[in-house]
Amino acid sequence: MAEIQIKGVAKHFGSYQALHSIDLAISDQEFMVLLGASGCGKTTLLRIIAGLESPSKGEVWIGGKRIDHLPPRERGIAMVFQNYAVFPHLTVFENIAFGLRMQKLDNKAVTERVERNAELMHIAPLLQRYSGQLSGGQRQRVAVARALAMEPDVILMDEPLSNLDALLRLEMRAELKGVLAQSRTTTIYVTHDQVEAMSLADRIAVMHEGHMVQTANPTEVYHDPATHFVGSFIGNPPMNFLRAQALGNGQWQVAGKSFTGPAQQTGSLAFAIRPENLEPAADGIPVSVRVVEPLGPHVLVTCTVDDNHLFRAVLDSRTTVKAGDQLHLNPQPESIRWFDTATGMAVSARNKQ
Repeated sequence: MAEIQIKGVAKHFGSYQALHSIDLAISDQEFMVLLGASGCGKTTLLRIIAGLESPSKGEVWIGGKRIDHLPPRERGIAMVFQNYAVFPHLTVFENIAFGLRMQKLDNKAVTERVERNAELMHIAPLLQRYSGQLSGGQRQRVAVARALAMEPDVILMDEPLSNLDALLRLEMRAELKGVLAQSRTTTIYVTHDQVEAMSLADRIAVMHEGHMVQTANPTEVYHDPATHFVGSFIGNPPMNFLRAQALGNGQWQVAGKSFTGPAQQTGSLAFAIRPENLEPAADGIPVSVRVVEPLGPHVLVTCTVDDNHLFRAVLDSRTTVKAGDQLHLNPQPESIRWFDTATGMAVSARNKQ
């Protein structure tokens, strides 16, 4: 069992606090993605789990055993880095076998594990090549095979696909998910790429300025963001936000239109809607079209509301629209979300927060 418990972990670098009391539970064999913008603390947290950094306070447990005081080699962890870290003077076979030789396994066991994991990562024909003879994608496969060959309790991955081109990233994402599911290994994967996070994760832990702001499955993170930040960070294009003013009796005025929302709130809230949940209508939010971008199956329309608030809509590719047009866009009622303008926290329209 490789359940991971992170309890109250904080990290200071001098006067700068990189992590603020992080609590996170990861189930055995779960694929957890740490997602956030550069500098949010996700790599620092990964390095603390790996033993490459020490927490300023808090505890890390793996499989019911506290490990934050142990050296990296005693934690049952393998790590895959962004820059592959493949040894150029060794063949692919010896790269994969490196950790096994450190463990003093006999040659038969080393060969079996190397060949099994090379087959898994589709690099078996490359075992006698050197890294200079490999493409970036092949070197990344070697790094993953080397980690898997150690049969670790936990694999940590720090943006392992970021150096690959778009098509290769797509291919490797699909393979990684299948391979790691077969390996029955608990995985923590760091990325700033939301598409990567959504496609790979069993659950996503979204981080912002050293805080854990939402931990949920990809569907929930996307459709029910816990904070204004999550809604603005997840999605391409991200959520639209407009100011909403209370009219009373659960009615809210947004861009001159009335919408049903939280009944027990007063004052102002942020009204939020995803661009794909908008439809052209005879009566809706009035917008001025600024830019039209045909994107194959759909068209991305960038508009303004009240001449200054940016507002985007993803419409059917057959929609006839051009820059300068005046449109009305109607939000799907079940897709509208509300946020407290002071705290940034989500507010439920079902009379509870």
